[in-house]
Amino acid sequence: MTNKPPVLETRDLTIEFGGHVAVNQVSCAFHAGTLTTIIGPNGAGKTTCFNLISGQLRATSGSVLLEGKDITAFSAEARTDLGLGRAFQLTNLFPNLSALENVRLAVASSHRIGHNFWQRATSRTDLQELASEYLRRVNLLHRANTPVSNLPHGDQRKLEVALLMALEPKVFMFDEPTAGMSVDEVPVILELIANLKEQTDKVILLVEHKMDIVRSLSDRIVVLHNGTLMADGQPDEVIASQVVQEAYLGILPTPDAEETS
Repeated sequence: MTNKPPVLETRDLTIEFGGHVAVNQVSCAFHAGTLTTIIGPNGAGKTTCFNLISGQLRATSGSVLLEGKDITAFSAEARTDLGLGRAFQLTNLFPNLSALENVRLAVASSHRIGHNFWQRATSRTDLQELASEYLRRVNLLHRANTPVSNLPHGDQRKLEVALLMALEPKVFMFDEPTAGMSVDEVPVILELIANLKEQTDKVILLVEHKMDIVRSLSDRIVVLHNGTLMADGQPDEVIASQVVQEAYLGILPTPDAEETS
């Protein structure tokens, strides 16, 4: 384990909805250069935990820290400005603008362009070139001038990844990034995430159900069940643990295992 302080940390993170505890005192530290996948059965609290970290939900108790700074009371927009980046399904896309224009605005935002935002974003050739490069990396350059509303679902998911990369965050958060994509499209996203892992100054958080993806990408796995942290560790150890086999994979222990436990 690294001796460096974590980039992102949750401390006793908790949220209740009408008396139901959806996330229960979850404490995790996330270090640069590590891809952590959060897994668990449906209703385990994975996306809710993501929403608490990114600021879409306000915690009932506990805290979120980014580079040691308590950001628990910060809005989602403020957290994005500080370097917390999350890919969303369609919510960050401007449907009437082209794919290139969407990414160009994200590039302009990351470069802190202030007054006359739209004019500056559309007139600077350096931003245009950067935006085109991000589209190339997600295999969408041929769709640069296509309005987002006309893009197939798989291409919209790829565009979300391009937008996230354009923001140049310290923390990348992906919630089921391959959902709704065809078999042919999935490798593009997986390769992009694998390439992001090579940026050893970044934290990558992933929520994913597909165990083949979990195994291939993860440096670490965190398991939630009924909002509670059940396991946290190396992928092989976590997946092989009895608690995960039962709660997540639905595999009951054999009689021999019960007798020796």
